Amino acid sequence: MRYKNNFEKKIKKLVEEKKLTYSIDTMGCQMNENDSAKYMGILESMGFTRANSDVANLILFNTCCVRENAENTLFGRLGFLKQRKLKEDNVYIVVVGCMTQQRHILDKIKESYKFVDIVLGTSSMNLFPLKLYKILFENKKEIEYIEPGNQIEEDIPIIYEDKYKASVSIIYGCNNFCSYCIVPYVRGRERSRNPKDIISDIEKLAKKGYKEIMLLGQNVNSYGNDFKDENKGYTFAKLLADIEKVNGIEIIRFMSPHPKDFKDDVIEIIKNSKKIARQIHLPLQSGSTKILKEMNRKYTKEDYLKLVEKLKKADENISLSTDIIVGFPNETEEDFLETLDVVKKSNFDQIYMFIYSKRTGTKAASMKDCITHEEKVERLERLKKLYEENLPKNNEKMIGKVYKVLIEGKSKNNDKLYTGRTSQNKVVVFEASNSLVGNIVDIKITSQHLWYLKGQII
Repeated sequence: MRYKNNFEKKIKKLVEEKKLTYSIDTMGCQMNENDSAKYMGILESMGFTRANSDVANLILFNTCCVRENAENTLFGRLGFLKQRKLKEDNVYIVVVGCMTQQRHILDKIKESYKFVDIVLGTSSMNLFPLKLYKILFENKKEIEYIEPGNQIEEDIPIIYEDKYKASVSIIYGCNNFCSYCIVPYVRGRERSRNPKDIISDIEKLAKKGYKEIMLLGQNVNSYGNDFKDENKGYTFAKLLADIEKVNGIEIIRFMSPHPKDFKDDVIEIIKNSKKIARQIHLPLQSGSTKILKEMNRKYTKEDYLKLVEKLKKADENISLSTDIIVGFPNETEEDFLETLDVVKKSNFDQIYMFIYSKRTGTKAASMKDCITHEEKVERLERLKKLYEENLPKNNEKMIGKVYKVLIEGKSKNNDKLYTGRTSQNKVVVFEASNSLVGNIVDIKITSQHLWYLKGQII
């Protein structure tokens, strides 16, 4: 299905007459970031210009519902806008994203935040121009529940904030139904994009000067499993091989793969690739086989460690990052020690760690939980300590070695230095000139500083 905006001209005329502006507040994962880039493209195609959220006419919240604090954040920010909405003309509030696919959230917005103008679900981006038209021209609020759909919409305009790195969605939705996760309910079932559309998007980005591509999906290595047409049998490994051939793209990253679906053909592609980054995000969630079963992860501790061994054997320079949930219902001390054991053996370079957050509608939400909050916090601190103790050892191994780095721009902490990332996704700061931004250069690592490395161009 191709995106078509039948209201662009009418909206654009009004927007330009009133000089309307917009801001987007994105919560959540990189899929949300990619969706926000599309909303930026749609809004700017209709004449809106970007502004600070304090003064913008249209404020769009792109929501996440993976953890409870996201809900608190959204409602806090909506409440802050209430007085401005009541006092000023030409102020429009839009809520989109995963949170809007939960009926209790929609009911709360209708009851307590009646000043919100538009609510859109995760697969309703194509309806945005229509709903915006009704608000601008008919003063008709557009708040309704729409089930996640099965269609994929192509050709939506998109604006990337970065000039050299871009994300490209390759698959939408999820079929895994992990017992703690709300994503399958709010993003729908897996839908793979046509490979020709993906390659076309990447080729266009390459022509614009983009050097690095991040392939996105809730489970990228399920890509192609749903194909029943002429693309049947076209796998994630084949997609990686075809992207490798795109001239101009020098770095290929992807997230997130699911350990249970990480096939040998993908490992072989990574091993032989000159473009696929040597950093793999491999969500663990727990090191306990018992807890993994209760999470419905469909792999064991031993399965995970075998996969880590395969990846390290394919290339000893591969760096691993992971997600870990601490305090899943009835996680025992022994279960937690199993997690620490996997952390020690896997030697992760990055760990995104969270205390379990109960999500209404998931299987885990009904599980009896006997772990106190204090126990969960204490375990999180132990995990964090183990990780931070090990990180300098990993960093020190890189000192004296040379890595190719895409120069992204000036360092946020020191405008006299520039920054980029190694293939292993390690942040490096170094001296450079502005003329080199956007180029890939050889950097020799000279020292490590826990969260970043220092280097010099050679």
